[in-house]
Amino acid sequence: MRHKGRAVNTSLKQTGCPDGDCGYNESMWSLTTAFLLLFLQHPDPYAEGLKALETQNYALAVECFTKAVAADPKDHTAHFNLAFAYTTLAQDADAITEYKKALELKPGLYEAELNLGLVLLRQKRAAEARPHFEQAAEAKPKEFRPRLYLSDALLGLGNFEKAAESYKAALELNPTAAPAELGIAQALARGGKPGEAEPHFHRAAEIDPTLAGAALELAEIYEKAGQKEDAIRIYSQFPESVAAQEHLGNLLVEAGRPAEAIPHLELAVKQSPSSANRLALAQAYRKNHEPDKELPLLAAAVEAAPNDLDLKMGYGRELRDQRRYAEAAKQFATVAGAQPNRVEALNELAGMLVSLENYPQAIALLDRIRSLGAETEGHMYLRAIVLDRVRDLKGALESYQKFLAASQGKHPDEEFIARQRARILEKELKR
Repeated sequence: MRHKGRAVNTSLKQTGCPDGDCGYNESMWSLTTAFLLLFLQHPDPYAEGLKALETQNYALAVECFTKAVAADPKDHTAHFNLAFAYTTLAQDADAITEYKKALELKPGLYEAELNLGLVLLRQKRAAEARPHFEQAAEAKPKEFRPRLYLSDALLGLGNFEKAAESYKAALELNPTAAPAELGIAQALARGGKPGEAEPHFHRAAEIDPTLAGAALELAEIYEKAGQKEDAIRIYSQFPESVAAQEHLGNLLVEAGRPAEAIPHLELAVKQSPSSANRLALAQAYRKNHEPDKELPLLAAAVEAAPNDLDLKMGYGRELRDQRRYAEAAKQFATVAGAQPNRVEALNELAGMLVSLENYPQAIALLDRIRSLGAETEGHMYLRAIVLDRVRDLKGALESYQKFLAASQGKHPDEEFIARQRARILEKELKR
């Protein structure tokens, strides 16, 4: 015979609580002696079902209680026990049907209200779960669990103010309940009150050290709100978290503190050498004026993700800035080959070809850009420069004039050069 309060050793986090952040260690489901009646009170299928529940043979329990329900469709205890067996097997649709049937036959049945709410919450159907938890909390106002689960439903619905109030009420029933402290923290943080939430995150971690990582959510909220120093302070508390170290490093770079960022990002790369982590560290090296460390890191990132064209573009630009034009051109050419209409790749490649004095291919690329309808004043100026260098005087003059007509003061330095060259070319053409 099972005793009241004894249930499956399964936490809400394991069973899919909204946002995956409930993490209860206490019993979740309710199964009481009210529904595990003496074997003599029911025919054999019911008795066999009870034995199956005792031995945790839930598949057999489903088979037995299905027969019991068929034998007596109005037996709410059989429907409840069948629902319970389905619950443990994560056959939620069937469990929901049977819990509802039990409640139809026995309205307000506390255990059915509670368990049905939990299954619905597991299915991320918080709106449907809420009234069942409300009913259970009303039936047993001194019980902690229904109040806690009602709070979870409110949190899942985004009703953060009411959720915080409900978690506080749960905490009054159980002052050392870490999930309630954590719930208050999450409700306040998501409701735009991160400063008020912070002590509750700390309190939850004091009660249950396994919840310490939950404060990373607060750091993310601070980060999104632009409160970077607060985010940095919290991320600094998680040296073992790769994600925290990456965020911390990026924030330090953004704050103009690349030297401080580098150790955190190096640790992130060591623990998880992803392209994102390598790029973040490369950026820190660049801003800290360490190009000799930056480029090998980018090269490794590109090698690890050869199909990441955006990564190749970034690597190409860094090579360009280091005046390694041939290597940069190779990266841009790869991207342009894979995406022939990607104008930014064509632009970069054209610039590299001009720097490498490969003028015919540069002109061909400029023609391609024009055919795509993406020609700008910059392209016109570059075309003029190339034609000037290959001594196509007429073409160069036309391009300088076209650039000047289009620029109209937008590029004063280039316009000055263009006017000077145009005068010289006009004189040369009149000879």
